[in-house]
Amino acid sequence: MAVIDRETETALDAARDRYGRTVHHSAATAARARRTQAVLAAYATHLAEHGRQLLTAARSGLDHLPTAPHTTAWRDLLDVLAASHTEITRVINDPAAPGSAEQSEQRAAVWPHLAFWADYGSIAAGLADQHHQPGPELSPEDKRRWTDQVRAARRWGELDPIESWYAADGRLITVAYLVQDDTSTVIALAGAPDTAGWEVIGHYDHESAAGRALPRAVPLGVLRPEAASRFNRPAPTPERPVQELLQEVIEARTASEVSEALLTAARQGYEAGPLIRLERLLDTAARFSCALDTVRGQQIGARLAALGRQLAFLTQEVHDAAEDLGATVGVLPPYRTPAPPRIRPRPAVSTTPPTPPPQSTAATRRT
Repeated sequence: MAVIDRETETALDAARDRYGRTVHHSAATAARARRTQAVLAAYATHLAEHGRQLLTAARSGLDHLPTAPHTTAWRDLLDVLAASHTEITRVINDPAAPGSAEQSEQRAAVWPHLAFWADYGSIAAGLADQHHQPGPELSPEDKRRWTDQVRAARRWGELDPIESWYAADGRLITVAYLVQDDTSTVIALAGAPDTAGWEVIGHYDHESAAGRALPRAVPLGVLRPEAASRFNRPAPTPERPVQELLQEVIEARTASEVSEALLTAARQGYEAGPLIRLERLLDTAARFSCALDTVRGQQIGARLAALGRQLAFLTQEVHDAAEDLGATVGVLPPYRTPAPPRIRPRPAVSTTPPTPPPQSTAATRRT
């Protein structure tokens, strides 16, 4: 799905103008139709016959998990995935006539179901994987010994985290490299490494061994439950690139032209400027970092939020300075003359080329 989506986005980009507005609507519609057809074909090949089995295994895995508010939400998602699977297989088994109006309506109706599976089918796969039986953890004595050793190594910067996930029991599992004396050992920690309660639960020769021995990951969360599908995003809003604004300032002759470029960068509203978009990016990243529910995440979230506030102040300063610059009605003085281009003159077409020097031969060299 990701490959098909990238190809479609490339085609949609070709149908937009330099600011992201769709101008070739027929080409955009054709690109979306090809995307739906390609995803339907992939679904028919990989999921049509096995979707029900996957959902059954996911429900079975979910039944063995501890009861929690998110398990109820996962069960609701599985029900919606089942309903979407029914709609998709119905279209696969009974397609409309090619090129007909019914086919266009059918594709438009089935696309949200395909996008839903592309976004959240991994939740079903993750729940079905909960039947995995993890290996035994370290004994209490070995846990204390290894935890003390790893805590000391972490203070010396010898612990390099690789990845982390949540297990079904709610523990945060972190896999890291312990690098000491030119040797590397894969270590598994239970608990957030930035808190005082974490402990080592296993050590392994390599990452694949750790993956076989450790509890499987439960499905990850999302920042905004109501966010749009990554495969069904709204049309992008018009945007002026920073590079274009910079070039306009370089080519400007009057203060009003530079003022307009700066005001565009700090513009609020639907066609927000790059400074406003960067401010929103920092704010959203701060919310994400805080949502990690770790001490380190809260600290970084506070830093990002502070940067967002500083940028908001800077944006207002840019706006005010731009208005002041425009009020000067200034122009560049004439002594700032442009440099002529460095173009080498070419000979006229009728010019006879110079006679090349005679080539030396072995006989003339001996003479």
